[in-house]
Amino acid sequence: MIRRIAVTGLGVLSPIGIGHEYFWKQLTAGTVGTKPIRSFDSSMFDVHNGGEVDNFDPAPYFQVLDPADCGRTTQLAVAASRLAVEDAGLLGPDYDRQRIGVCMGTTMGNQSIVEAENDRHIRGVGSLPSAFISHYPESFISAAVAQELGIEGPCQVIPTACAAGNYAISWGADLIRDGVVDAAIAGGADAMSRGCFAVFHRLGAIAPEVCQPFDLKRKGMMVSEGAGVIVLEDYEKAVARGARIYAELLGYGLACDAYHPTAPHPEGLGAEGAMRKAIADAQLHERSFSYINAHGTGTRANDSSESNAVRKVFGSLADEIPTSSIKSMLGHTMGAASAIEAVTCALTIYHATIPPTANFNEPDPECLQNVVPNQAMPHQVDVVLSNAFAFGGNISTIIMGRVS
Repeated sequence: MIRRIAVTGLGVLSPIGIGHEYFWKQLTAGTVGTKPIRSFDSSMFDVHNGGEVDNFDPAPYFQVLDPADCGRTTQLAVAASRLAVEDAGLLGPDYDRQRIGVCMGTTMGNQSIVEAENDRHIRGVGSLPSAFISHYPESFISAAVAQELGIEGPCQVIPTACAAGNYAISWGADLIRDGVVDAAIAGGADAMSRGCFAVFHRLGAIAPEVCQPFDLKRKGMMVSEGAGVIVLEDYEKAVARGARIYAELLGYGLACDAYHPTAPHPEGLGAEGAMRKAIADAQLHERSFSYINAHGTGTRANDSSESNAVRKVFGSLADEIPTSSIKSMLGHTMGAASAIEAVTCALTIYHATIPPTANFNEPDPECLQNVVPNQAMPHQVDVVLSNAFAFGGNISTIIMGRVS
């Protein structure tokens, strides 16, 4: 018998707000959080907008470690994890801490540490404190979450770039299904990185003003930062302890088409494979789906490729199923993207409302057509599919469902 998996806690820090309640309010209002970048000097670039988490003080979220010794990605991960476990009421007497796991995804890790050290060398003002530099490795992200929350179960970081959040959630699901843990804290985090911005700028992939997924005149993505974490629990144990259940994690699918270091497969080969695997894992039919949370970066290649893949999987239903991309509002939060989108999927089911694709003006015949333009749509959502694509052809898809 396969163990069912409940989603019982949500934590999010994003360019449109901190905490899942405020985040949801802003999301369904169609609030665009991208604007001129302040964390570094963008004058050397041709574009200047991105998404940053405003008014974030890490101190209230830390009780064990000194946040000053942690890179911003670690700070965001710890904060989102604490918000999620507090929302779930997870750290009471119901679970042995050795039966709780931690898995975080990331793209850049604590790249801000390297960039800060580089800035000091350029200015000739000496090196950063050794404690700060020692916390650079990506493994410290999940380790810091475990230390702060007193978690003693399996602890992992998965750096599969922009698909990492869904990969982390999938690994957490496996731990529960296999009986290794009873609960998992899973998600992703990435801080704003000048290096990451430079990469996408060099690729000519950044939009000059706003992100417009699936729009005929879309001009690119927006580099952003954030963190999203969900608490996964053995369904029966969650019910037994009286936990609030936002949704059920029904399945996942992973794939790697290895087509190109940065470009998506034009026919969406890996995306098609991941979606088909997820649907089979969830033991569902294509007609079961109420909503697709698209990867939807706003680049010409990505949106066309994803649309091709969705049409292959869903056939004539592809342009009927409501689909939206919240990157139109947040920008692309890298390794946090699909984790924040997982939070969104759970809230979409829980509140029976689909968030919009903002900044949408004109449909592109090459892309999906029912993209919920500019305004949220009240709609009972029974089953959601959420896609995440990454460099190197790494693809991850998860499926959530409404608890009846």
